[in-house]
Amino acid sequence: MMMQAFLLASLMATLLALGACAPSGTVAGKPAYFGIRTQLLDGDLVGFQVALRNAPGPDAVEAYARCAAAQYALIRGFGFARQIRTTIDERAGLWRADAVYLISAALPAGSRTIDAEVTVRDCGDLGIPTI
Repeated sequence: MMMQAFLLASLMATLLALGACAPSGTVAGKPAYFGIRTQLLDGDLVGFQVALRNAPGPDAVEAYARCAAAQYALIRGFGFARQIRTTIDERAGLWRADAVYLISAALPAGSRTIDAEVTVRDCGDLGIPTI
């Protein structure tokens, strides 16, 4: 009986220790941003490729691309951008986004529009670099 109690206690301690090692959904370390590549695709369509390590998930790399698009719009003298598409990939902890945005002087039609000035300010507050 004493041996069974000892084995049960050992098993419980092992399970508790393993539970402490389980992933919590967060990534240790500060996000590392690996530059922004831009490519003018056609007139007001612009492509952005960004990469991020230590991202807590796909939303972080999508935000990085959005920040790049907002800054690009401001640099070109435009006030707005609309997300056309964003594809996200993660391999070995490196998150990549390939995004296409339409930049414009007036608020474009669509549901995924951004005010470039507000977005760049928010990106700065969040510590997300822009171009």
